[in-house]
Amino acid sequence: MRSIRIGAGSGFSGDRIEPAVELAERGGLDYLVFECLAERTIALAQQARLKDPEAGYDPWLEDRISAVLPACLARGIRIVTNMGAANPAAAARRIAAIARQQGGRMPRIAHVEGDDVLDAVRGTDLPLLERPGTAAQIGNAMISANAYLGVEAIVAALSAGAEIVVTGRVADPALFLAPMVHEFGWSMQDWHRLGQGTVLGHLLECTGQLTGGYFADPGVKDVADLARLGFPFADVTEDGSAVLGKVEGSGGEISPRTCTEQLLYEVHDPAAYFQPDVVADFSGVRFRVVGPDRVAVEGGTGRARPETLKVTIGYRDGFIGEGQISYCGTGAVARARLATEIVQERLRLIGVPVSELRCDIIGLDSLLRGPLPQGRDEPLDVRARIAGRVETLAEARRIGREVEAIWLNGPAGGGGATWQAREVIAAASVLLPRTQVTTRFAFVES
Repeated sequence: MRSIRIGAGSGFSGDRIEPAVELAERGGLDYLVFECLAERTIALAQQARLKDPEAGYDPWLEDRISAVLPACLARGIRIVTNMGAANPAAAARRIAAIARQQGGRMPRIAHVEGDDVLDAVRGTDLPLLERPGTAAQIGNAMISANAYLGVEAIVAALSAGAEIVVTGRVADPALFLAPMVHEFGWSMQDWHRLGQGTVLGHLLECTGQLTGGYFADPGVKDVADLARLGFPFADVTEDGSAVLGKVEGSGGEISPRTCTEQLLYEVHDPAAYFQPDVVADFSGVRFRVVGPDRVAVEGGTGRARPETLKVTIGYRDGFIGEGQISYCGTGAVARARLATEIVQERLRLIGVPVSELRCDIIGLDSLLRGPLPQGRDEPLDVRARIAGRVETLAEARRIGREVEAIWLNGPAGGGGATWQAREVIAAASVLLPRTQVTTRFAFVES
């Protein structure tokens, strides 16, 4: 049966670039996929776009595309990516500019639109999924609303000859599923194959997690050569089966144990993984070793897609003021505790209206609170952190300044004081009828 090879070039915006270059140059790929969006990323990107109409795409786009474009063009590797974030059209134009600067052949570049559904969501009584309330109750604090799109517009762009497809918000597995649907001509009602393809997309979407990153645990789950961790690819056949692998000689591993952890990552119900194109069923998935760092994937399926699309709303949710200061030596913990008590009292005295306040002693209880385990001595080097949520930037700055002031106005031996104030962009989710979402693609004019 005919097969294609799809490589995973990034699993988040800050991912390494070198393994993607390795895949492009040595991986024998047909497609290279870059997944770079987290839940709140588009809301932050919308803020950037408001300041500059040509901004709002992934900050590492230029570095990534510049690094892989020569190899992809030379080898006929097509690129699919959601690095468009809040501005896919501008991202596509920037890629075209990079291609011109490099002086090679100009690829056909398409951008997908339609995920921005702010007008369809704002002011509605759509219920929030994570907490009580409706979209309308977010009010003017709402700055973005983006639906998780499926494969259809990407497939249409590929069928029209696009060599690079740039999207905004798209379901992560859909970035990988789209090349399969395009290449094999799968029906959009073939729930079994769409489910199989979604299994593969989910396995690939976090790149190094499949090859042993975020998996390794020294002495428990040892993984070799993590400093040169390779990213995975999948050899997919038209029946939906696949073999996962990585470039020979790269670090990490592809094994049933790494695949099993990634299969269950961020999945609430393995038998009902809701996606825009299909409700995938992972419950029958099996992994089988077929060679060194080669694992066959079998047993995925699916059923009819949902009639709604998940929408992530980004909204302004106040400001955070934060400060930190270190204490060292005998009594460091007691001095750090005293510092946090002083700052809390100071905030009351000067009337800063803090709605939430958190005080941590990093190195002692910032993650695991409570007494130290039996037999463990008190640490001699800790860092006090005080963070509070307020309504204005000025109030947030006052929190940070109070922590900095503790340097000379608190217990002995403090040092390395830092502070910051920042706006909080929070995320909420609603379900929007898919009939209210229209997708399309357009080519960049060369």
